Amino acid sequence: MGGLRDPAGDADVLTAAFPAGLIDDVRIVLAVMPGAGSPPIAPFEVEVEGETVAIPTRLYNEEPETGPRGRLTATQREILHCLYSRHHDGLVRQRHLERILVSREPWVVPFVMRLAGEYVLEIIEAISRGLPGLSTPGSPERRLYGEFIARNPAFFARTERRVVSYWSCNHRWRYVTFGSYPGCVLLEAFRAAVEERVGRAWPRHTPPPLTGT
Repeated sequence: MGGLRDPAGDADVLTAAFPAGLIDDVRIVLAVMPGAGSPPIAPFEVEVEGETVAIPTRLYNEEPETGPRGRLTATQREILHCLYSRHHDGLVRQRHLERILVSREPWVVPFVMRLAGEYVLEIIEAISRGLPGLSTPGSPERRLYGEFIARNPAFFARTERRVVSYWSCNHRWRYVTFGSYPGCVLLEAFRAAVEERVGRAWPRHTPPPLTGT
């Protein structure tokens, strides 16, 4: 019957967003999440420490009640916040993003970086505030994000292009030059992280930060 959805299929999609070693924790998190009227959509693949994960572009589950969430472990709460950072509501995405920015888990990084390539300016600003170590040579944040970008050059290139596109379409009236746009500033911090990691210049897919084009 084509009109019926398979909740188990949704669970498989969400489980695939994390490394295999977290599968038991992910299942516990999924058990406290309300069902969704629509399936998660368009997963994107990245590599996390040698393992491919497929993270949904959007999910449509309502947020769980406070009680069940309170019984989760710290790791399980991070998993929940990662998943809801993919929520279709931008306010929900930002609220959960702000809870994972302090994490040093490699599997959290793609959830943060995907949001850097989206259109909500307040989210981009929240990432910059939440990752102050990106501007500090040798910091744990630089090592963490530099390692991820080095493993996922195509993902970072797409993120760069998305930042330029959203600036041009939605924010150019306020930030006349790309170099003044907060998304550009954040990309330059990520670029510094990967260049420190690999010890060489990294390919650029944006206008130079000080030009007006």
